[in-house]
Amino acid sequence: MNFSISESGSIWTQKPNQVFEKFSVNKECGLSLEEAQKRLAKNGPNTFEQERKHPIFRLFLSQLENWIMIVLLIAAVIALFLGETLEAVVIFVLVFLNVFVGFFQEYRAENALKQLRQYVSHTTNVLRDSIWKKVDSQELVVGDIIELSTGDIIPADMRLFEVEGFLTNESVLTGESIAVTKQIEPLKKEQAQPYELSNMALMGTTVQAGWARGVVISTGVNSFFGRAAHILAKEEPPTEFQKQTKHFGKFLFQITWVMTIFVFIVNAVLQKGLFDSFLFAVALAVGIAPEILPAIFMITLSKGALEMARKKVIVKRLMSVEDFGNIDTLCVDKTGTLTEGNFVFCEAQGVHKVPDSEVLRQALLCTTGFGGSGKLALTNATDQALWQSDLAKTLLPSIKHISVLEENEFDYERRRIGMLVRDQEQTMFIVKGAFESILPICLFTSDTQKHDLQNKAQVLEQQGYRVIAVCHKQMQEASTVSIADEIGMNFSGFLLFQDPLKTGVKDSLERLKNLGIQVKILSGDSLTVTKTIASLAGFSFTENEIIDGQTLAKLKKEDFEKRILECRVFARVSPEQKYQIVSSLNKEGHVVGFLGDGVNDAPALRAADIGIAVDTGADVSKQAADIILLQKDLNVLALGIVQGRKTFGNIMKYILNTMSANTGNMFTVSVSSLFLPFIPMLPSQILLNNFLSDIPLLAVATDRVDDEFVHKPKRWDFRMIRSFMFYFGFISTFFDLVLIVPLIIFGVSPDVFRTAWFIESSLSEIFITFSIRTRLPFYKSIPSLWLLGLSILISALIIIIPAMSFGQFLFTFASMPLHLWAYIGLVVILYFTVIEISKRRFFKKWQ
Repeated sequence: MNFSISESGSIWTQKPNQVFEKFSVNKECGLSLEEAQKRLAKNGPNTFEQERKHPIFRLFLSQLENWIMIVLLIAAVIALFLGETLEAVVIFVLVFLNVFVGFFQEYRAENALKQLRQYVSHTTNVLRDSIWKKVDSQELVVGDIIELSTGDIIPADMRLFEVEGFLTNESVLTGESIAVTKQIEPLKKEQAQPYELSNMALMGTTVQAGWARGVVISTGVNSFFGRAAHILAKEEPPTEFQKQTKHFGKFLFQITWVMTIFVFIVNAVLQKGLFDSFLFAVALAVGIAPEILPAIFMITLSKGALEMARKKVIVKRLMSVEDFGNIDTLCVDKTGTLTEGNFVFCEAQGVHKVPDSEVLRQALLCTTGFGGSGKLALTNATDQALWQSDLAKTLLPSIKHISVLEENEFDYERRRIGMLVRDQEQTMFIVKGAFESILPICLFTSDTQKHDLQNKAQVLEQQGYRVIAVCHKQMQEASTVSIADEIGMNFSGFLLFQDPLKTGVKDSLERLKNLGIQVKILSGDSLTVTKTIASLAGFSFTENEIIDGQTLAKLKKEDFEKRILECRVFARVSPEQKYQIVSSLNKEGHVVGFLGDGVNDAPALRAADIGIAVDTGADVSKQAADIILLQKDLNVLALGIVQGRKTFGNIMKYILNTMSANTGNMFTVSVSSLFLPFIPMLPSQILLNNFLSDIPLLAVATDRVDDEFVHKPKRWDFRMIRSFMFYFGFISTFFDLVLIVPLIIFGVSPDVFRTAWFIESSLSEIFITFSIRTRLPFYKSIPSLWLLGLSILISALIIIIPAMSFGQFLFTFASMPLHLWAYIGLVVILYFTVIEISKRRFFKKWQ
């Protein structure tokens, strides 16, 4: 007997007596304690389900369910078996660090849920057994009658049946800060959005003013607010970066072991010793495994995160840095993103010879709580903006002596407030409200006059103003008024309010467009206001690219997903619809960023590939997000995206360089094994080669990225990576053979052969980095000083170690004649030249 908003759609259309009957509760007595306990046992407590999936050790081990981690663990065990203790320890440490970071991320959902629970009060005033008592909000059940007053946090979804000046702040659900006036009359709509439920109080919202009683219709995860918590309790989906690295790890695992097994079989069949062949093959497996890949990821992502922090973009989750740069669709709210988020009074405009100052004066008098002192507890954004304006302050001395005789309170159906006021000379009835609610109660000399006012209001709205109208009439003999007196009024004029556009928002949107990012506006505001602000911000769209929440709610799943892709402006969308929009875009293969700062945004923040919150936003939104902006500015966002793309570019440099070099070595070993009478390189030499050539690449995180690379979003392209590996791997093998064949022809000793190949292979991998790190000619792209310096240092070690006695003792290197050194230098230079020419052809194909 627990109802969610979607399941109880008829409740707000029913009269209070029908609601009592539906939930089997007596208005005067409430539920009995026995009945409440039965319902609590049946439906569970009024709290959020928490889907904790696994015990701690299982969460820790689950981080190893990744092909890259498996490859590296096997490589570490093999290195340990071969006596390469340092190599093994380094790999184990890197794996542990990555596992720990992943394990830590599993607890972020827990923190988000804890933050959500603060929006549910601890105790509530409940009627049970004819007695009002304080009850823990977790013990509330459907059918409970609750009393609410100013400052209370509403503990469950309720159908109201008594109200007195009752206003609620629903910003945690709708994102709009303007207080909502509540009433008890049935609504006509069977299907309604949260902001339309004027006879309901919703869980998690707060009472801003007044008093009310209502009956609980849904609790816990069945409430509108609870559904947001339920989404946060679910296991967080892997990021695009995590999915792609997992795919890459599986691909790497397959390539490594297929070629390793092939090398072992060939060497064994050619009778080079079964044990020696095995050691050589497993050492080769360690050699091809990019054991510093996790370190490259962590260093590069950390460097990117630090750079982003300098640009006021804080990264909570390192893995999000790359995905942030790869965003191709960005969903943002209107308020506070395109606009300043501060509602301000702009001006008053009088009509029919009514001065502007008189329109403003009437508007000030028609304010709830006005009594002549000018000191008010203002409860809505328009009155706050009006009274805080400089123009209003100049009029305060002229209205202090005026007294209020009677007030017609604002309500949702009328959408206006009436005030009977008297000064020394006259008694005036003033009514203020939405333009469309004021127009029908005014008198006009002709239809043309009325039509002209309608056109003017429409033009003002299209200019980005929120329009409030004021009207009046003289009532000299009256001392009281009622709603029936709101007729035959004289139209006074307009009050214009605006949430100003942010400075530079047009340039920011243009920059995002130039970065290849499609921006979608998801707003809880009206269609007209959202369209107008979007247009003023320079946001281009057609009528077919605009839709509102009510229209979306009526669409079938297939049509919904189609319209989500087509539309760019979404108005009056609920938090649940924001979540559905983001989820739908994800399913279509987009890398989606969502910018939000309220509790209502938490589900969409979780659903997005990159959830982006603001430092000044709700704690739960910051818990659910991956990125936090210190400044809610699209330009700051753009700067962070550029940095994310640079980070991705540097990671790809390592992957392409290392995998093509390792693939080339595998090809060379496979081919040379067919005709060499000895193993071409000893296991210790393979491991040393792999270790030394990887050290300069640790500095890839500091490398510069070409401007051309950051102009549009990039994705992991495994077809390109595979083609790159084989294309440049074959080139590497070709130049290995250019070195090897003459050595075989001239019959050099195995030790000299291995030494020459070690030096050529190691030096070429380092030198080639400076070519394939850029798509431009190498001399047009300046590398970082760290990359250049480490490359020079390691190149010197590669040359020195084989020539030193300790290198010859530890790694079985041999001294080489000068002409062989010169030949190796020539091969490396030719190799670099061919790579420089070949990359132009390759990258032209894969633009």
